[in-house]
Amino acid sequence: MKKLKERWDIDSNFQLVIIFIVFSITGSLSAYLAKPVLELLNLSRTAFPEHFFGGFVYYSLRILLIFPIYQVLLVLIGTLFGQHKFFWNFEKKMLSRLGLGFLFSKS
Repeated sequence: MKKLKERWDIDSNFQLVIIFIVFSITGSLSAYLAKPVLELLNLSRTAFPEHFFGGFVYYSLRILLIFPIYQVLLVLIGTLFGQHKFFWNFEKKMLSRLGLGFLFSKS
């Protein structure tokens, strides 16, 4: 845990526990919310054929939808737990590694 605290520039074990709780809530909630969002877009599982390809397309869309939901929820839930600075920096670092760093440029 010491290496993780140094890497993330965290001072206390309590802060580390809070960060782990935020990650777990965000991951679970984003997976849970993807289904209703797809249904809102009229893309429920019944809209796809029952064979393998239909399931593959539906679950691929659902996984792709989880990613942006997760990004937004991570900052929101992190803020609710008083860790906005950590999660905002974490988000910027993760998106820049995915090639989306231009979203945060200071021009």
